[in-house]
Amino acid sequence: MHQGHRISVIVPAYNEEATISAVVQDFRQHPSVDEVVVVDNNCKDLTAERALAAGARVVVEHSPGYGCALRCGIDSATGDWLVLVEADGSFRAHDLDKFLCYLPDANLVMGTRTTRQMVQQGANMPFHLRWGNVAAAKILQFLWYVPHEPRLTDVGCTYRALTKECWNAIRADLIEAGPAFSPELMCETLRHGLRIIEIPVHYFNRAGGASKHSKNFAAIARTAVKMLRAIFRKRMQASLPPDRLAQSARMVPKKG
Repeated sequence: MHQGHRISVIVPAYNEEATISAVVQDFRQHPSVDEVVVVDNNCKDLTAERALAAGARVVVEHSPGYGCALRCGIDSATGDWLVLVEADGSFRAHDLDKFLCYLPDANLVMGTRTTRQMVQQGANMPFHLRWGNVAAAKILQFLWYVPHEPRLTDVGCTYRALTKECWNAIRADLIEAGPAFSPELMCETLRHGLRIIEIPVHYFNRAGGASKHSKNFAAIARTAVKMLRAIFRKRMQASLPPDRLAQSARMVPKKG
């Protein structure tokens, strides 16, 4: 619990038995976290069993894909504030306080892994991946610059936090099954007139396993194409009806 808000941490997982216990334990030990929800996305190993043993609540999502897993986990979460992290140990509960600090001023707080000084040695953030994320984020920023003026440098960072109220507002418009869910969530938040703040987070080397979306240049290129396609598709969508925009406007935190 943090300032009267129940905190849920959601962890999508596909064959992460080597790392899931440590991730669950790390976030469960944070004093503000009320629950850790691990999404078993067709795991063929001991991920679910080890997550349960570490104290997580495990839910099952049979539809494959990063986006499907996160939608299932967020829908299942009981918290007022929802925190998304990876199952591979690349993010730590150490940074969680920063998200909780900024969330009262925003509907979505995005982590960014593009601050070089915070990318730890051995982390999967080579030059081309870091600057590819920056480039895609700047495209997204430019497309929604009027009237929102967001400041964004990373479209693929899973570590982010949003309010359940924000999720309920945008949920019906989220359709991406794979990694394009990351920028889609950002686009829909802006499309609804809601506020995004971006903060730097530490990014660590994977504690085990291999990345499903950035293990080599070909995988990175495929993921980039999917993300850019989602960004442009969202920008070309028709505007929301005035009543939905008015409803969203009431959720934007007041300045000052």
